[in-house]
Amino acid sequence: MQIIREINALRRAVQAIRGAGETIALVPTMGALHAGHMALVAEGKERARRVVASIFVNPAQFGPNEDLSRYPRREAEDAAMLEEGGCDLLWAPDVVAMYPDGHATRIRVAGVSQPLEGASRPGHFDGVATVVAKLLNQVQPNLALFGEKDFQQLAVIRAMVRDLDLPVEIVAVPTQRDADGLALSSRNAYLSTGQRLAARALPRALVEAALAMRGGTAVEAALAEGRAALSKDGFDIDYLAFCDPATLQPLEALDRPGRLLVAAKLGGTRLIDNIAVEPA
Repeated sequence: MQIIREINALRRAVQAIRGAGETIALVPTMGALHAGHMALVAEGKERARRVVASIFVNPAQFGPNEDLSRYPRREAEDAAMLEEGGCDLLWAPDVVAMYPDGHATRIRVAGVSQPLEGASRPGHFDGVATVVAKLLNQVQPNLALFGEKDFQQLAVIRAMVRDLDLPVEIVAVPTQRDADGLALSSRNAYLSTGQRLAARALPRALVEAALAMRGGTAVEAALAEGRAALSKDGFDIDYLAFCDPATLQPLEALDRPGRLLVAAKLGGTRLIDNIAVEPA
């Protein structure tokens, strides 16, 4: 697997792949890879001839009181995982390469970026949209793969690609979970042993709320029950909401497919998750 850190070298590598008539799948990551990321690589290998992964801990998507400084960084281990998974090229720029002196452009996707994570983390999705637009421009892939665990991020990226007429297919890959149901996340490494056991309550609350709604419980009543259960299990709840999958606007009834989304802190670790809910 080739590792590239400089933009001109990346352009030469991409031109060579394109010149050979081969398709490219991009897997953007911030490193600290796990089986969820490798599922994206595996799907990329199914859909394209070459897989390019990126590792870049993007400072533009972290707020001033968030975990940028302690976010896990383990490039050697990540590179070994990617090579074993069949990745062809790793794009691993530093901050100067991505945001050189004088960088002044930010991309903002209105609407879908504003509720939920957008309300809790002002500016977060501006940073996400900007770095993903840069990665898509740099790698010029045929398709790019994102996990459904970051469901709102996926919606923001789809809107950006549509609005800017970017010639790339955005592929959603289902959330990968541990055997106990917890969604795989690089931030799970922050959890103590006791917190890791308690964290099982997060996906359980989503499933129970979905079952209640499908069984006829009113949406707001099911959400209230879910919030109460999470609080009892030690979570500090940011939001538990039932939303339209495309707009992320709240839904008041299960009269069409929707998405349950949750964000909550356990100790100092903020966890997010979501599941689809279909009418009974």
